[in-house]
Amino acid sequence: MNKKDIAEIRRRLNAESHNPIDVRGLYVNGKGNVVSAFHKSLMSLPQEEAESFMAIFKRIFSGDFGKNLSMVHFPVDEVLEGDCHGRLMDMNRDKLMDDELVNEFFTAVIENTHMEGNYLILLLHDTYDVAFKTRNGEDDETADSENVFSYILCAVCPVKMSKSALCYFANENDFGIRDQDWVVSAPEMGFMFPAFEDGGPNIHDALYYTKDISNTHSDFTLAAFNIDSLAAPQEKKEAFQSLLVESLQDECSMEVVQAVNEQLIARVAEQKADKEAETACISKEEVSKMLTGCGISDEKTEAFKKNFDETFGNGMDIPAASIVNERQFEVRTPDVVVRVSPEHANLIETRIIDGVKYILIKAEEGVTVNGMSVGM
Repeated sequence: MNKKDIAEIRRRLNAESHNPIDVRGLYVNGKGNVVSAFHKSLMSLPQEEAESFMAIFKRIFSGDFGKNLSMVHFPVDEVLEGDCHGRLMDMNRDKLMDDELVNEFFTAVIENTHMEGNYLILLLHDTYDVAFKTRNGEDDETADSENVFSYILCAVCPVKMSKSALCYFANENDFGIRDQDWVVSAPEMGFMFPAFEDGGPNIHDALYYTKDISNTHSDFTLAAFNIDSLAAPQEKKEAFQSLLVESLQDECSMEVVQAVNEQLIARVAEQKADKEAETACISKEEVSKMLTGCGISDEKTEAFKKNFDETFGNGMDIPAASIVNERQFEVRTPDVVVRVSPEHANLIETRIIDGVKYILIKAEEGVTVNGMSVGM
């Protein structure tokens, strides 16, 4: 899925459009006991309530690919005969109307997912008549069996006790203390199945969301997808950094790191600028070309390729956004930390002077020390 695909589905999540969307929910307390369950048609709800549900589901499309958002690819065996994939397919086909299937999913999440405190599991089903292009290039909204996209969304939201506060009561024209109550928070994780690509379903993939990029909630992905190997962006970044250091050894200079960093950031920027572009992913061959361009020896480049397969899997690509910091370039020693924006990373260089290693920062003007301007 790309930005355009996501935007197309997000537009569906609008209470004013009166799309016939069904929502099922299960409220669970901190001990894992079911407190309440419901099944509602959003068309039958007051607009404010329907909009609140829509706002929650919209949140699972927020964030960046490679960080908050990632594509979950089901192995062939799971697609052909896996229980989790089969359950998702059946739930989607039956439009969440099969109580046994839905309760089976809810039970799997409760038994395998570890959430602190109370939480709400939400499921949404929608059927989208996808417009297609006619021969003259115009949109045709006429639906047929080949351009109807059916999908489900899931969101898992903490439910927290609100704080009491002084507030204004308009009906009484007076101020008073607002009562405490249980409030549904933004989702911690969620997904869309199947993925929406080229105006139709891709049953081999799901779009997965996590609020905290350092936690992919592998217990939840195991319950929902039978997949527990989603690595957090920070883990991928650290693995890639270790891979470069171990493979290049003495050839891993700051100039090489700067060059690779710049090219990775450029790839991410290109993807963000193009709404129809797929997630910017990097292969071992692409990084190898970067290394060769930096003058890395063939021996070290081949070592990188081998170690790449061992680290990330043979033939696997990794999202560029998950292995690069687009906002900051950092140089660290045991006693000093230097941080600059990536576009100014070229102001920092290393040099050996009289046998001593130095980190040099180019400074032509505007130098301050403790807030005071100083001369050079």
